[in-house]
Amino acid sequence: MQTRAAIVHYWLLHRRGGEKVLEALCGMLPEADIFTLFCDPETLGPALRGRRITASFLNPWRRWYRSLLPLMPLALESFDLRGYDLVLTSESGPAKGVIAPSGARHICYCHTPMRYLWDLYPAYRNEWTRSRLKRAAMTPLTNYLRLWDYATAARVDRFIANSENVRRRIWRTYRRESEVVHPPVDVDAFYWKPAEDYFLIVSELVPYKRIDSAVEAFSRSGRRLVIAGGGPEFRSLRRAAAKNIEFAGRVPDEELRHLYARSRALLLPGEEDFGMTPVEALASGKPVIALGRGGVLETVPPAGGIFYDEPSADHLARAVERFENLERDIQPAALQEHARRFSKAEFVRKMSAVLAENADSPATGSC
Repeated sequence: MQTRAAIVHYWLLHRRGGEKVLEALCGMLPEADIFTLFCDPETLGPALRGRRITASFLNPWRRWYRSLLPLMPLALESFDLRGYDLVLTSESGPAKGVIAPSGARHICYCHTPMRYLWDLYPAYRNEWTRSRLKRAAMTPLTNYLRLWDYATAARVDRFIANSENVRRRIWRTYRRESEVVHPPVDVDAFYWKPAEDYFLIVSELVPYKRIDSAVEAFSRSGRRLVIAGGGPEFRSLRRAAAKNIEFAGRVPDEELRHLYARSRALLLPGEEDFGMTPVEALASGKPVIALGRGGVLETVPPAGGIFYDEPSADHLARAVERFENLERDIQPAALQEHARRFSKAEFVRKMSAVLAENADSPATGSC
């Protein structure tokens, strides 16, 4: 008997790392139905076009999705998942909060517990939220959402973490064990070219990515920096940037690969849960200059990275200077070979084993 599968992804409004994981999961489960809080058809990649996608009742207001977090639990619990044998949630927002049928297996692929509710909450409330009214409203709302988020971890039969970093965070947040399956990176699509005189950032422009520290450091140094990505910080960062910093916005995949190939190095100024962009840089034969925390410590080898300790412009500037002293010693082929351990084929192999183990196992509902 064929398994009926539902894949629940937090939202489909951009095409970033989480969406690439979803596309790989859809390739493994070609008949699966997709459920999501918000869906913008214009952002869907080829792998998702033509799929049966059910968006929540909040979708008409997707433009303001960041402000709708308090309503997301209600929207997730409204999905009708009766008749499915497998529920696979892709979690970075609150996707695991769906109510799966009692006979179904619920596997959660966790990119991270919601950081704005947990480890990054003090920074969001006290530093990154400028409105006093919003700060006042955040305290009771986030308390309620943390209770709900913790409680819904019990609805999951099996957690899969995208990195050792996130595995530890899942335990600290939910007191649940998990196993690691790194996200898929299409390493064969990337290529090396001789470097032009620019450094590169590929990122969503949100506060915790700490792009502001790179803008400050490069505005002072005069070195050329290209920033690919969009988000709520776009305008404020561009206003603060000197003329040597170029904001490319969201770029097509082909153009992004070209930016990687011609760059001197990728910058990663914030702590990443896993971080696909460092692997994409390595697959392009390019080194990484990164804040030495989080998933980057799992993906970037010592010979391919320069790490620094504090998320500040001064520490980043000194790391760039160290890199320039070592730049001639970089071996692009070795970096590309290292990136292959995070390939799509490896992801499919490991996730196939997870799905096979659960195919004939009854749901336990255990914590």
